[in-house]
Amino acid sequence: MQWVIRFSGFFSAAMAIIVLSPSLQSFHPAEAIRSSQVDLYFRFRGPINDWEKSTFRTVPPFHNADECHSLKSGKFSVCDPSLVHVAITLDVEYLRGSIAAVHSILRHSRCPESVFFHFLVSETGLETLVRSTFPELKFRVYYFVPERVRGLISSSVRQALEQPLNYARNYLAELLEPCVNRVIYLDSDLVVVDDISKLWKTSLGRKTIGAPEYCHANFTKYFTGHFWSRFSGVFSGRRPCYFNTGVMVIDLGNWRRFGYTPLIERWMELQKSSSNRIYELGSLPPYLLVFAGQVAPIDHRWNQHGLGGDNVRGSCRDLHPGPVSLLHWSGSGKPWHRLDSGQPCPLDSLWSPFDLRS
Repeated sequence: MQWVIRFSGFFSAAMAIIVLSPSLQSFHPAEAIRSSQVDLYFRFRGPINDWEKSTFRTVPPFHNADECHSLKSGKFSVCDPSLVHVAITLDVEYLRGSIAAVHSILRHSRCPESVFFHFLVSETGLETLVRSTFPELKFRVYYFVPERVRGLISSSVRQALEQPLNYARNYLAELLEPCVNRVIYLDSDLVVVDDISKLWKTSLGRKTIGAPEYCHANFTKYFTGHFWSRFSGVFSGRRPCYFNTGVMVIDLGNWRRFGYTPLIERWMELQKSSSNRIYELGSLPPYLLVFAGQVAPIDHRWNQHGLGGDNVRGSCRDLHPGPVSLLHWSGSGKPWHRLDSGQPCPLDSLWSPFDLRS
């Protein structure tokens, strides 16, 4: 299925065009592989029961189109080069959003059995919930230790931005199997309304990450006056543009080769140890410091972000002009909260078809 949404004026004038894809065929049984690695970066924790209050409807199998690469269920490997790799976090607060995101990807993929999900968690037990909701899903669970980054996290404008699992994306190159050389990282507050393989095939050239860039945004506001007085030279020779880290295509081979994780950590350490802050937001500014001006540009249709409003009020927002392949409720307003409260924003209705909460 492919949705094309074009915005003109206010939402009342928006026109959504929905095109149904051809029916999909033959879905092979999937397997879920539980991570057995336990070291500095991931460990098993005691059971946490809060998530058990969340129940989701079971989704029937999604079938591959005829032209899809055939995966033999008995010989399947996470290293299969035909796979599309997607990484998403799973936590109690955003679990409903993560499940909806997975559902949206499967519904719009022509080759759903070739999509492999890498779930980053800091709680045990969520694998059972995923398996009961998506019995045919190919996935693996990675346990990320909050203490790995807790000492590096600075206070932010919103408490949700201070959660350690937000920073697990910094360690994908170490968490995922060495044979996985590319991954799409997605936030939990979005839905995909196009075939994810199109995003997967985006050329990064020699760049390590690709993302939609917004060069018209006021880049200076993401850093403090103290930063600009001391560290502005870090962008010398670059044309830095804002990009949202909730949707990224990452070349993990390059990431491992050039060692970007320590570079991100150094900026976090500097922010934490300095008497004067260099930025105010959470996990975004270190990425801007390391990668801004060195990002492979991806079409804006792949991150229609900001639908959750700003980081304080979470007010309603309209779509940006142009077609849409991914809707992203970044900001403090989440569609499931607003729908449950009976006071949704108009665009929240575009998220509700993927909600599996029973």
